[in-house]
Amino acid sequence: MAVSLRLPSLSSLFSPSISRRYPSVLRRRHHLRTPSFTARFSAQSTVPATEKVQEGGVTPRSQDFNAWYLDVIANAELADYGPVRGTMVIRPYGYAIWEAIQDYLNVKFKETGHSNMYFPQLIPYSFIEKEASHVEGFSPELALVTIGGGKELEEKLVVRPTSETIVNHMFTQWIHSYRDLPLMVNQWANVTRWEMRTKPFVRTLEFLWQEGHTAHATPEEAEKEAIQMIDVYTKFAYEEAAIPVIAGRKSKVETFAGAVRTYTIEAMMGDRKALQAGTSHNLGQNFSRAFGTLFTDESGQRQHVWQTSWAVSTRFVGGIIMTHGDDTGLMLPPKIAPIQVVIVPIWKKEDDKAAVLNAASSVKDALHTAGIKVKLDDTDQRTPGWKFNFWEMKGVPLRIEIGPRDVSSQSVVVCRRDVPGKQGKVFGISMEPLILEAYIKDKLDEIQSSLLGQAKSFRDSNIVDVSSYDELKVAISQGKWARGPWSASDKDELKVKEETGATIRCFPFDQPHGIKTCLMTGNPAEEVAIFAKSY
Repeated sequence: MAVSLRLPSLSSLFSPSISRRYPSVLRRRHHLRTPSFTARFSAQSTVPATEKVQEGGVTPRSQDFNAWYLDVIANAELADYGPVRGTMVIRPYGYAIWEAIQDYLNVKFKETGHSNMYFPQLIPYSFIEKEASHVEGFSPELALVTIGGGKELEEKLVVRPTSETIVNHMFTQWIHSYRDLPLMVNQWANVTRWEMRTKPFVRTLEFLWQEGHTAHATPEEAEKEAIQMIDVYTKFAYEEAAIPVIAGRKSKVETFAGAVRTYTIEAMMGDRKALQAGTSHNLGQNFSRAFGTLFTDESGQRQHVWQTSWAVSTRFVGGIIMTHGDDTGLMLPPKIAPIQVVIVPIWKKEDDKAAVLNAASSVKDALHTAGIKVKLDDTDQRTPGWKFNFWEMKGVPLRIEIGPRDVSSQSVVVCRRDVPGKQGKVFGISMEPLILEAYIKDKLDEIQSSLLGQAKSFRDSNIVDVSSYDELKVAISQGKWARGPWSASDKDELKVKEETGATIRCFPFDQPHGIKTCLMTGNPAEEVAIFAKSY
């Protein structure tokens, strides 16, 4: 099989401003070269050109949000482009953020009774065809294998776009009686979807995710499971990623192909577009009927199982970048930061080097013992100013500076990534382990809370309540989210999308009381919906 996608590229590396605490000799700007990321693909394969970095660092968010996003990915060393068009290589720092997401969710999945396992990546095409709406929904995105071992295959194989079909094939072999239920599994895997418009982390030819799959004896159990898992994702978004998502139900038009209901968490990015950050699907009996996944209930009757599936992916990494990042680069919530504290030792005279490094090493050991993710940047190939820029670009929440004067006073300087300039810098914090540990932990908690608060304020200030279609169109034209009563048809929903570019992101779980009037038809409406342009 011969296939191709268009290559993404990488944007120029940075030379951001440097702290003024140190002499100019320590503040030399570093000019690096790298290819540039482009979100759009060209029809032809091109070799990205090397560009000289301009003074001023990354593209400002307000000037070009997409260019800013791509600059941050390149400069923070999160990802690079792959040799196959539309793919990306997740670099160690970017993967470490994904690992933090995995670490939290793995615990929650097991606490809620799920076990990890793995299903094959190659799926017979006939499996995909068994569920009509599923094949219709995924057909344009499928990657097919037609040749293996130098010979044409008897049946085409699909490179996993999602696993509901192969999961049901196996569930049919494992489930026989009500005693086999519930069956609740999860897998961490890669997925291939033939996307024609891509954006690193947000939408790529191949991405990483977890997908949970469960089978139940009753529809009530399946619904409870679907709601439980969207709640797990919501809690993660708020408490770990500091992203104030809005949880709710998808419209029929936006429901997952093959599902009865889809629940979602929707996040507002820095450009006010919506990002679907996680989904949980109540599949009903659609797949179990297609695959004949039956069990004998307690009364001896044969029944089709009721199922769910749910997933989050490396798209969440993109969401974190676009929610919290600024013109200096990445800004990570402490709970998911691969490095929570970086220590930068500073010396000018060789005679001071040993004492400064010894003090810095002692501080590192104390913080590490306290369970804080800390790194000592003791390399002498780069100036302190270069290091400040580098670790700010990578979004490390706190920086500790230790120089000869600090060694003499047995204190350190602590700088917050989320508070720029002098306001975020505190001098004279004691090196005494218990005092320093308590101070650092307190500041990390403050940063976590502050990032969530800022994101929530930004979200709330950009949601407009509307009562008519004209008001909705104005809100969307201003780049905002529109929230209003809705009971109109699928055709009306598609009309909104065609005329404004916005879709129903969800019917939020948190609904105002009372009967309302549909903004489109004037008929009674029981729910409000949120409309927005999205990724």
